[in-house]
Amino acid sequence: MWVNILVCLLTHLIAGMSVSFDQSFSCYADSGNFTTNTTYAKNLDFILHSLPNNVSEHGGFFTVTVGQGSNKAYALGLCRGDLTSYVCHSCVKFAADDLRARCPNQKEAVSWSSDPPCILHYANRHFFKMLELYPTTFVHNNRDITSNLPQFDTVWESLMDSVVTKASNGSSTLKYATGKANFTASKTIYALTQCNPKLAHNDCDSCLMELVSFYKVCCHQKQGARIQNPNCWLGWDLHGFYVPNPATTAPSLSPPLAPVSKILIRSLLSWINEKSDEKKLHKSIWVPSLSAALGLALFSACCFFLWKRINIQEDKEDTQEVQLLDLVLGSVPHENSSGDFNLENVGRSLDFPSIQLDILQAATNNFCDENKLGQGGFGLVYKGTLPNGKEIAVKRLSITSDQGLLEFKNEVILIAKLQHRNLVRLLGCCLEKNEMLLVYEFMPNRSLDVLLFDSSLAMQLTWQKRFSIIKGIARGIMYLHEDSRLRIIHRDLKASNILLDHDMNPKISDFGMAKIFGRDQNQANTNRIVGTYGYMAPEYAMEGLFSIKSDVFSFGVILLEIINGKRNNGFQLLEHGESLLTFAWKLWSKGEGMELIDEHLVESSVPAEVLKCIQIGLLCVQVDPANRPTMTTVVSMLGSDSITLPTPAEPTFYGGHFVAKPIQPNSSDKIH
Repeated sequence: MWVNILVCLLTHLIAGMSVSFDQSFSCYADSGNFTTNTTYAKNLDFILHSLPNNVSEHGGFFTVTVGQGSNKAYALGLCRGDLTSYVCHSCVKFAADDLRARCPNQKEAVSWSSDPPCILHYANRHFFKMLELYPTTFVHNNRDITSNLPQFDTVWESLMDSVVTKASNGSSTLKYATGKANFTASKTIYALTQCNPKLAHNDCDSCLMELVSFYKVCCHQKQGARIQNPNCWLGWDLHGFYVPNPATTAPSLSPPLAPVSKILIRSLLSWINEKSDEKKLHKSIWVPSLSAALGLALFSACCFFLWKRINIQEDKEDTQEVQLLDLVLGSVPHENSSGDFNLENVGRSLDFPSIQLDILQAATNNFCDENKLGQGGFGLVYKGTLPNGKEIAVKRLSITSDQGLLEFKNEVILIAKLQHRNLVRLLGCCLEKNEMLLVYEFMPNRSLDVLLFDSSLAMQLTWQKRFSIIKGIARGIMYLHEDSRLRIIHRDLKASNILLDHDMNPKISDFGMAKIFGRDQNQANTNRIVGTYGYMAPEYAMEGLFSIKSDVFSFGVILLEIINGKRNNGFQLLEHGESLLTFAWKLWSKGEGMELIDEHLVESSVPAEVLKCIQIGLLCVQVDPANRPTMTTVVSMLGSDSITLPTPAEPTFYGGHFVAKPIQPNSSDKIH
């Protein structure tokens, strides 16, 4: 019964669906067109190229003007007030690239990106301080307020008045506000408003009130929506979708939620952890004659034990579970504290919906073999098609897999908070009828190893595509190590965990083995070694030591595999006992590095780029972790032709094992 209660609670917690939006844009046809290579085109190109850096480096807002007379180009970039500089940069960069493609000749265009949220507006006229209310766009989720609608409207209007006032009274660099209000005992409305900071106080107020008045037209009765025009936006939902900041939060219209939420959330995580012991529980023999009083006493004792355990843990240094919990709840843990949180944070952080089991069964034809894509980290992966035609990949937990329970917890809690174009996106999850399912975006070009190691398919991967894949993987790992909220060590980077989308953009997947480090933590030790030989750093395979440099090593192996077209694991069978790493080093040290390349790359390769990548790969697989570069340095090396690269040392290991110190793994050090 207790387990069923917790399952029910968990299902309801994650059932709040976050609104997912497509890119919205408008090409202004009446502003005229320009032709390629004209002065205006060059000015606009310069602006769009430089704007992402300028916006992210200036607190999320920047305006720029370039040129003279009729060739003058103007642009404005604005990110939502709670975005980090890295996410802001990515958002504006995506918007700029998107407008180039969608509005290739128009002199004026505007883009609203909602995932993550930002605005980019450019024109051949000065518009920075002008109040422009059109075009107006909106999106909403498909869930309605089915009860207490009059009360919802009343609370909604009061909340909007509060956040509109707060935003319009903002500074010349930030006009942004958030707020919340309870409209029932268990439901809270979360709201966000923001204006172009160049607008005057009254204009910002007018802009936002215009969007508020649009509520009855577009989105009345909806549980969540976003409405926006070129100068401002507002949004609301029944779960938190922003990162709270006391400086920009409007006065609360309702009392805070009760602190019991901490016990509830930890109970749910405890359930996931302890479900792996169900076999033991099933072996327990319950005497039928136990009285109801005894059952109640046991239940009370369990609750007391759980409460006691939580309070003891709060006095201890952060554990891995607490760090995962803090990450999913959107708070960065302090050095020796698990941090404070409550239920309002849950919706904000679980940026994906709970998807009903019957929908996924229908999408995958009841998980039929014909839809099977392969074996994932903890079970089978199936292709599915939702009723709207969207293709998905569904990872299904093996019912008998104890390890799968841990991986499920890691992925559902961890990857839900990771947002990067080079990381696979988690769309939702399902916890019904003893099923544990994760739903991902579908990658039509499958995984890198499928194309790379199949001679009939490898010809699709020209050097230009492979170089782009290398750089994309590097950016994804750099995000995990440096730009996400906590330092994340993947621990199982390999070619089969790099998925390729329709445009061959790489996306890192399978975070079931990932570990989180605090910003001041450099390495950790484990007796349970997981990963794949051939990609594992020697210090990890031999001693259980892992760090960001372990991932760097794995990246180096993948890089050399991409160049050579053969697996490091088993390479010795083809190259007279040498591993791919030592073979690459010998060729490179003799000045014969181009002999390493896949035969399919002979025509398309750029020797300077190939040789640079070989040297970077060899730097990444050096035996001493201290000598390996960070991924930030790797990304810089890959993107620059002027950086002088260090000379790598010769690899001193073979096939994933040290030659000088061969050992056999203990029974507790199984390789998964």
